[in-house]
Amino acid sequence: DHTGSPKASLPALREAYRAASQVYEKVGVGADLRAEQARAESDESAARAELDRLSNKVRTRAEQLLQSPDGSDGPSRQAAAARAEELVQLLETRMSSASEQLGRLRGEAERHAPEDGEAHTELPEELVPRDAEHAQALLRTATAELASRTEALTQAREAHAELLAAHRAAEDAAGGFDEIAALLRDLLREPAGEEDQEQPEPYPGSLEEARQSAAEARRSLRGCAADLSAAEAAVREASDVLVRHANSTRYEQVRTPARQQIRELPASALPEHAQRWADAFAPRLRVLTDELAQLERNRDSIVDRLRGLVESSLATLRSAQRLSRLPEGLGEWSGQEFLRIRFEEPDQATLTERLGEVVDEATRAAVRKNSDLRRDGMSLLLRGVAAALQPKGVAVEILKPDAVLRAERVPVGQMGDVFSGGQLLTAAIALYCTMAALRSNDRGRSDKHRHAGTLFLDNPIGRANATYLLELQRAVSDALGVQLLYTTGLFDTTALAEFPLVIRLRNDADLRAGLKYISVEEHLRPGLPKPPQAGESGHSEITATRMYKRPAPVAP
Repeated sequence: DHTGSPKASLPALREAYRAASQVYEKVGVGADLRAEQARAESDESAARAELDRLSNKVRTRAEQLLQSPDGSDGPSRQAAAARAEELVQLLETRMSSASEQLGRLRGEAERHAPEDGEAHTELPEELVPRDAEHAQALLRTATAELASRTEALTQAREAHAELLAAHRAAEDAAGGFDEIAALLRDLLREPAGEEDQEQPEPYPGSLEEARQSAAEARRSLRGCAADLSAAEAAVREASDVLVRHANSTRYEQVRTPARQQIRELPASALPEHAQRWADAFAPRLRVLTDELAQLERNRDSIVDRLRGLVESSLATLRSAQRLSRLPEGLGEWSGQEFLRIRFEEPDQATLTERLGEVVDEATRAAVRKNSDLRRDGMSLLLRGVAAALQPKGVAVEILKPDAVLRAERVPVGQMGDVFSGGQLLTAAIALYCTMAALRSNDRGRSDKHRHAGTLFLDNPIGRANATYLLELQRAVSDALGVQLLYTTGLFDTTALAEFPLVIRLRNDADLRAGLKYISVEEHLRPGLPKPPQAGESGHSEITATRMYKRPAPVAP
């Protein structure tokens, strides 16, 4: 463009020239070859830098090796390098072994070095080694001489020990018999005097046999002395026991001369009279033994009879729990036992022993004066039952009456704290019915056709007017066969509605005498018995009549 400015067209020409050059270069040489050339130049620069860091000695040795046959080509150089590595490892191993051996030798030299000074001892000139071989020869000679001297020392010590043993044996033999003789003399309580001593005969055996014989003699003598001491102690103890018996308050009424002699004589003089007293007491002892045997038989008979009564009483307790079972239709109380009596019944041997103690205590109380222990049959039976149930005794629980009839049991000792007035009355009625049923059962009446009697209640509705309490009273009485008769002056229609039969009576007041009488309607009077005549004794009766209408049968 010849119309433009030369300065404005020069950058454009340069840019066009650069682009043309790049196109020319791409067309002329490949990009891969140029990248490979760049890497080769970089490797060459790195190798030249590493070569420059080496010393001249190393580079000179490398040139010599490259000129040798091992540096002619690449495989030769690699093989030579491998052999050089193996040689280096071998040399390092040898150097490590040499270092270890050098360390051990240094340690051994330090261990064997003398603590003070430069040598352990000063050697004469002929024993100072000139070199290592001379030192080894001198060491062997010294070792042989040490062994011979050690053996000689051992033999000398053994000979010395034998001499010492022989000397000790001689000393023991010299003093053994004197010691044995002294021991035997010391054990004699009354050694013989010099005029009574006989010329001793020499002991025929050895010292050990003499010692063994003396030991057996001492052992026998000590045993005899121990037996004598035990016998003397037994005699003293028996004398003390005899004196205590004679002085006992139990025998204050005994006025025999023998008792006075026993009390007055010293204890040391009692054994002299023992045989005479034994002969005098023998007939009386036989009589007393027979009487005691008779008393023991009577005691056993009483205990057997009491055991039978106690077992019967325990059976009565079990029957009371069984007979207090409630009928069905009472909720949780259905089939429950109103009374629960728990106790551990002892075996026959234990029961006999305990009842024997009860009989013995009653006997001792009868002998004692001013004793307040009752000896009637019922109190003795109660004490026997209490002794049979030791140590835990008897636990009695009763069902607590409430509106929902929960099966909650309360110990009888807590009834006064837990029960209300109506609950206490209901529980008392149930207990009476149980006792009445138990009495009826003892009389042989069957469970199905029993009549346990009639119970008159004086205004129980005043304390127990709750419907559930009345129902519970009637259910228990029906189950146990007891007829309940309630008397009340209250007109509580809710409570009276629970009874199937209500008989109304009227009180007539005598204004002059201030008395009240129960009277009946006039139309019932003809049916009553005639009143007794003057001078005749009799009683009056009040009868009531009710009409019962059988309900109509239900059509099938």
